[in-house]
Amino acid sequence: MYGLNDVLTMKKPHPCGGKDWKVMRVGADIKIQCATCGKYVNLPRDELQKRVKKQTRAEDKE
Repeated sequence: MYGLNDVLTMKKPHPCGGKDWKVMRVGADIKIQCATCGKYVNLPRDELQKRVKKQTRAEDKE
């Protein structure tokens, strides 16, 4: 599913204009950080699944 340092592209942009988010913590809730402005958001897994358009694995980026 989601792992640390994965990059998620959301369907709707953040108010700063960025659509890419980095996974910072995985648990009951998932903590993500906006790649553009650096803000953090905690979302429940089911809510995050609805909002994600594309997922890029951390190991794919290296």
